[in-house]
Amino acid sequence: MPTFKNFTKILSATTLIFCLFVAPIANAASLTAQSDTQSTLKISTASSHVIAFTTPSGAATAGQTIILTFPSDYNLTSKTIGTISYTHGATTGLESTETLAAAPSLTVWGAVLSGTQNRILTLTAPTDGVGTAPVAPNDKIIITFTSANTINPTTANTYTINISGTFGDAGSVTSNIITDDQVVVSALVAQSITFSISDNTIGFGTLLSTGPRYATGDTLGGGAEVEANNMVVGTNAANGYSLSVNGTTLTYGVNTVTAIGASNLASALGTEQFGLRATATGGTGAVSSPYSASGFALNTASFPSQIASAIGASNNTTYSMRYIANISANTEAGIYGSTLTYTATPNF
Repeated sequence: MPTFKNFTKILSATTLIFCLFVAPIANAASLTAQSDTQSTLKISTASSHVIAFTTPSGAATAGQTIILTFPSDYNLTSKTIGTISYTHGATTGLESTETLAAAPSLTVWGAVLSGTQNRILTLTAPTDGVGTAPVAPNDKIIITFTSANTINPTTANTYTINISGTFGDAGSVTSNIITDDQVVVSALVAQSITFSISDNTIGFGTLLSTGPRYATGDTLGGGAEVEANNMVVGTNAANGYSLSVNGTTLTYGVNTVTAIGASNLASALGTEQFGLRATATGGTGAVSSPYSASGFALNTASFPSQIASAIGASNNTTYSMRYIANISANTEAGIYGSTLTYTATPNF
């Protein structure tokens, strides 16, 4: 007859045997380096998603799935697989790109959008378990959704995208959707114009009918062309500037030395001439016709006459000014003078 002691021994043995046959419980590994980089976090706005994570287990077995589940209020209703890409690899920048199709095949991953407003993406490993390249343990997986038909929630809040599937790992990424993610920045750039004249008093000295005279800064003049003064012009005006001259020809009472006019002419001995020309350095300014050629002009008939311009904002341009005077044998004697007024006008 079995005793209580023997019954206890039998029960203990049975319990031991039962424990030996309990199946081990498999635990999903935790994903690492999880992130979701969006193009915008603004509510109700189309945004791209670059969802990245590292898989400890890999996914190199036929039929294994990787599932992304967007939370309620995301709207992917019209999303298509053609606007989703899937890459993976051990080295950032050297990932393999997998081909996606509606169903998995020998070397193609299956990709299906399902659930309310297409919020669930299921990727299924190809039948060879490889595809372009096997998803090895510790591979970095990147799943990219373009902004097309990927609409952020309508309410500002914190949302979690879950990552799961039969590949054995699990995790999630969090996005903070806000009312407005844009900052409007304003700034004023003040209008500016730079204009200077190096010398306000120049002269020819004594004019001769036997040869040209060129103005100099010391007012004595000379027989060779030199820079008498210069002008510097610069502006930040979007449409540039114009530099114009106004005034009179050389005048003594009622007598004048004839201005050269609208045509650029060379020096002509024995003929009354008063004119100027210019050269330009620096910036984007340029001398205007008829003052840009090697001869001289002074279009008093159309004063103010443009002598230079820039068509856009320009750093400082230096205009080297040269002046010529010729007289005839019967030009009336006297002390002649001319006041030329230069104006730089910005075109904002």
